[in-house]
Amino acid sequence: MNLCLFSVSYAGLWGQKQLDLESFIAKAGKLGYGSVMLAGKRPHLSPLDATPKRIARIKKALAAAKVTCPVLGAYTDFAGFAAGEVPSMEMQIAYVESLCRIASELHDHPIVRIFTAYDSAPMRIVWDKTVTCIQECCDRAAAYGATIAVQNHHDLALHTDALLEFLASVDRPNCKLGFDAWSPAARGEDLYQAARKAAPHTAITTNADYVRLAAFKYDPDRINYNPAGAFLRAVPFGQGFIDFPAYWRGLIEGGFDGIMSYEMCSALRGGGSETNLDHCAKGYLTWMKSHAAELGLK
Repeated sequence: MNLCLFSVSYAGLWGQKQLDLESFIAKAGKLGYGSVMLAGKRPHLSPLDATPKRIARIKKALAAAKVTCPVLGAYTDFAGFAAGEVPSMEMQIAYVESLCRIASELHDHPIVRIFTAYDSAPMRIVWDKTVTCIQECCDRAAAYGATIAVQNHHDLALHTDALLEFLASVDRPNCKLGFDAWSPAARGEDLYQAARKAAPHTAITTNADYVRLAAFKYDPDRINYNPAGAFLRAVPFGQGFIDFPAYWRGLIEGGFDGIMSYEMCSALRGGGSETNLDHCAKGYLTWMKSHAAELGLK
């Protein structure tokens, strides 16, 4: 098992403890992780700050912690219709290419995780534009020996069948999936079947667990409450509603043998103290190792 910890967990973006990148890398090694996924933005590894001296310090920190860095996380949104005269697509392609270059300095044959689009309307235009942009990202990534992994988050090509159709449209050998359990579980897909279908195309999976809590909005005119949709809250791994045993069986039976990352990327039960973050990060390792035999994980 290649168990990996995502640096966004200690980035302070949801009120949790913020660690600088070198401290995070040291932390991951002490917790028992063999690899790290680094967020390709501030406060961690933005291309704006990735000078040769900075990269050298990161490589030194990785070596000292005895961990590898096979994945960088890019934050993209290829909808980009706000202002037609602004070359937002070109900016994002350049951003992804920069992360591919940085990633290649940290690891042989690295992966750069991306997103599709937050808005899928008008569908045909957003789909075609996003496909074209990701094709260019893949072509530029190939020069660095990098793989682009499309994560199943956000709006465009979200359902597993749509995601696989999107992947076929991109049609690049170095375009794979960053397939997670959270999205299909939240939307009611069969986790085993979804994972089984996605597995042959999946390079990385990033995991977190959640409880589902009902929400309501008070209507004073009716002196009553109206349903406002459920919301999810992150909890220690294995304590939520996501059927990870079914998910992992689907992935493994489908041939997945990639990176298994853990993230704490929202408000977390127990709060954002470093102690609680460490507790949850250790809990993922414990859960994965204790279930390895029954799930066929190696």
